[in-house]
Amino acid sequence: MSTVTTDRSEALAERLFGATLGALELFSVYLGNELGLYRALRDGGPATVAELAARAGIHERYAREWLEQQAVAGLLEVDDAAAPADARRYALAADHARVLIEAGDAAHVAPFAHMVAGIGGVIGDVAAAYRTGGGVPYARYGAAFRHGQGHINRPAFEQELPGAWLDAMPDVRGRLDRPGARVADVGCGQGFSAIALATAFPRAQVDGIDADPASIAEASAFARDAGVANAAFVTGDATAVRDHGPYDLVVILEALHDLPHPVETLAAVRDALAPGGAALVVDERVADAFEAPGDEVERMMYGWSVTHCLPTQLVDDPTAAIGTVMRASTVRDFAGRAGFGQVAVLPVDNEFFRLYRLDG
Repeated sequence: MSTVTTDRSEALAERLFGATLGALELFSVYLGNELGLYRALRDGGPATVAELAARAGIHERYAREWLEQQAVAGLLEVDDAAAPADARRYALAADHARVLIEAGDAAHVAPFAHMVAGIGGVIGDVAAAYRTGGGVPYARYGAAFRHGQGHINRPAFEQELPGAWLDAMPDVRGRLDRPGARVADVGCGQGFSAIALATAFPRAQVDGIDADPASIAEASAFARDAGVANAAFVTGDATAVRDHGPYDLVVILEALHDLPHPVETLAAVRDALAPGGAALVVDERVADAFEAPGDEVERMMYGWSVTHCLPTQLVDDPTAAIGTVMRASTVRDFAGRAGFGQVAVLPVDNEFFRLYRLDG
């Protein structure tokens, strides 16, 4: 009887090669956005090395290498690859601009590059935390991660939140159209969700609450730039929502899993609701139970968890230390312990998010 042995080393080696290639290209996308290179190509049109360097204010030698790398990677187009280096003209196609630079576009996933860059800057601290059991404060991940996290969710918060997401809560939508309606956005980050709600419901007052002062400062600035007067932002622990109610709607968007005290936060949310009000929790659409190997969404969520979410949560002691992967059964358990009588998964189709309505 023969035994067939399968050696998977070559397949894994190829996978890690591809991951390395992807990581390096993400860093190049980070440079393109951080230095305004994509914007210079979009706004000024195709450019030579010298023209891009002049438009963006960077050194020509760096401009040449980045342009060549982007063309080789297929992110930019070049008119004549055989022309001398200083004569080639590089262009950003409109469909690639959607992905790389158009902040409100549903296809805009370039902020992943900023998130990865932010993690790369503190990965040594993360390794040290693994040894000690301590954590890495959110602020240590810096402006790059903050930008990435805020902007990767921005299209969904601006388009889906005031649209399909609240369409699944028609009674709440009706309340928000009334004068004097009030909304709280707990863990609001850079404020794009609060600004979207304030824009969609001009009769409502929207309060954004976040523990990170830098995020609150940026949210306030974004609201001013958008000309939104009915959104206000305050720095505070998530449980501070109790002190600012009552609210017709409280949202916790892609943030509950990051909170060190989720049950206490949900209890504060329940206390902050006006009679007949409801809470909307939007979190990761992970599998119902642990499976290995998992699909790509599960792999991504665990990837964020081991490098960012869990380390930031372990700064606190005690802490729930959920990580990124918070399953539906966990949300129901937390909500029940917080005093909510009903938890419903809303019938909204989304590849990455699951929506929970919490009542009473």
